[in-house]
Amino acid sequence: MKNKICCVTGHRPFHFPWNYNNSYCGAHQEYTESMACHIYQLITKKGFDYFICGGAIGVDTDFAETVIDMRNQEFDHIKLEIAVPCQNQDLKWSNRDKSKYQKLLQAADIVTLVTEKYSRYCMQKRNKYMVDKSDCVFAYWNQNIHNGGTVKTIQYANSKNKHIELFILNNFL
Repeated sequence: MKNKICCVTGHRPFHFPWNYNNSYCGAHQEYTESMACHIYQLITKKGFDYFICGGAIGVDTDFAETVIDMRNQEFDHIKLEIAVPCQNQDLKWSNRDKSKYQKLLQAADIVTLVTEKYSRYCMQKRNKYMVDKSDCVFAYWNQNIHNGGTVKTIQYANSKNKHIELFILNNFL
């Protein structure tokens, strides 16, 4: 049986319209609860069983943690793939973020290294890989940001006629 696959794209913490690092912030809590609810619905109502993220800090990390929690608590049949854009993606990250990233890699069912070395296009190549493999794209977008990886990934998904679930981060305020 063919997997039903969903990937995610979204911003890094500095592009959120609230203080991302304040997990007690009402907007942040609403965002993570909404993400969990939508993933749950994909699994229970639409039969999705395979999820892909790029492992970056922010939306990717939240998505991966949510999928792992659901797999560990209720849906042991679902799989998580982390599509790593290049080796040492976490080279310039804080020790805390590096530690979290390593735990996510260990908990993932599949880790795919999209390109060996960093290049200015490796993130875009990773995003195209995820979209091409997926049936559905979750996109978490700050409407005040009109360029960058998230916007380009949404545009690419549109060009490939992928089903996009667009979540406007500004609406969580």
